[in-house]
Amino acid sequence: MRSERRLTRLESVIRHRQPDLTVILENIHDPHNVSAILRSCDAAGVMEVQLVYTNEEFPKLGKKSSASAKKWVDHRNFESVSKCFGSLHKEGYSIFVTHLGKRTTPLYELNLTTKVALAFGNEHRGVSEEASELADGNFMIPMFGMIQSLNVSVACAVTLFEAVRQRILAGRYDASTFDDKDVRKLLKKWAMK
Repeated sequence: MRSERRLTRLESVIRHRQPDLTVILENIHDPHNVSAILRSCDAAGVMEVQLVYTNEEFPKLGKKSSASAKKWVDHRNFESVSKCFGSLHKEGYSIFVTHLGKRTTPLYELNLTTKVALAFGNEHRGVSEEASELADGNFMIPMFGMIQSLNVSVACAVTLFEAVRQRILAGRYDASTFDDKDVRKLLKKWAMK
């Protein structure tokens, strides 16, 4: 009975995954921030995260620090921004980075129901100029306090749950993007985890 409930839960999670929503992490230094972001990604239905590390080492994520989210969210490693962005553009993603600049759009004006990648930069430096230039647009989370930045994991969670809100309204979580064959394939893979 327990394994049947687990399979039912796994299938439900798979059917709600959003393979056309991804997150790019550029040189995030603190593995605890990466782990917190992975948890938010899992909760929002993100299938895969892109890790771009040019100035920092790829993070070592333990099971405890990520609350096992790394088990449920795949990741791809890139050693350059151009390779990551080029790959995602070829796959049909629009890429938006958190960056204050001349062409910055408030988060709540973005359409996050399309095939979209959301990029977040290093805790101290933010996203690189290269990422900002190669992106389809820059966005910011409107803030009204003295401090004009959030912790990167918080900024990612706020952004992802705006995407969740938009996708719920658009009915994107109601119908699976996977056909039954793909669900069975993923279910078999996930049941082994």
